Amino acid sequence: MFFLKKKKESEDKKTFDHELKKTRESFFSKIKNLFLRKSKIEINVIDQMEDILLSADIGIPTTIKIIDNLEKRIQKEKYRDTQDLYNLLKKEIENLFINIKNECLEKKIKSHKKPYVIMMVGVNGVGKTTTIGKLAFLLKKKGFHSIIGASDTFRAAAIDQLEIWANKAKVPLIKQHMYADPASVAYDTLQSAKSKEKDVVLIDTAGRLQNRIGLMEELSKISRVMKKIIPESPHEIMLVLDASTGQNAFEQVKKFTFFVKISSIVLTKIEGTAKGGVAIGIMDQFKIPIQYLGTGEKIQDLKEFDGKKFINCFFEE
Repeated sequence: MFFLKKKKESEDKKTFDHELKKTRESFFSKIKNLFLRKSKIEINVIDQMEDILLSADIGIPTTIKIIDNLEKRIQKEKYRDTQDLYNLLKKEIENLFINIKNECLEKKIKSHKKPYVIMMVGVNGVGKTTTIGKLAFLLKKKGFHSIIGASDTFRAAAIDQLEIWANKAKVPLIKQHMYADPASVAYDTLQSAKSKEKDVVLIDTAGRLQNRIGLMEELSKISRVMKKIIPESPHEIMLVLDASTGQNAFEQVKKFTFFVKISSIVLTKIEGTAKGGVAIGIMDQFKIPIQYLGTGEKIQDLKEFDGKKFINCFFEE
């Protein structure tokens, strides 16, 4: 039994490393090469390390914080060996995750009276509709009964696309015609969820961020209407971001957190980019937990985010 457990852990690690291959190779190889070339800590090593952190799209504020902490530790504790600095860098990045509460979605669903209502938000093109299908499939595998509401009624083919994913996940979909009132769809979805005793409701929303005032009013209206059915809903507002956009993802978080309280984040398309370091910067700067990583095009390609595993992937051979 112990052997089988260890074997599965090893296989999971290999899979995870492969899914983060581009970020891992870009970041790890640069860090590794930097430390291989030097045995003693020199002033320019810190500068080069700063460039590597920035190139991984960790972001300027978080990079400055890491570098400042490293310089203070070097002065105070008199590190001279680059291996010590390498380990210290990893520790400093790990410290960014320590105080960020990242409760498992499964536990949150179980601790609430059903149905647990999740509003999915994000700009067009980040993979929001795909993520809803994947999340519905994942929750079904864990034994939860979900229902999806197609409240993005303004984008061409959005309802059809969501229906395809709902069928793949074998989860019911509540929909109306294009240009229907999004709040009305959400209302119908929650009514159906209550009558059919569903565990989870997933509400898709429009992603027209260029019209911020209109989007804010729309999301507020959806929330108000849902509260008529379930007063404390939505229990969760999940923001979907595309990892490959790098620094642009930071701007999207800023804009959405300006008018809605984001509970958690899904970072998509992580397998195809070298900009995975954006996860570190976002969690540090906004203190919002990353709940899932989108790691591919298949319905099963949605993985629970594990901060420790994520950081280890950056640093281990």
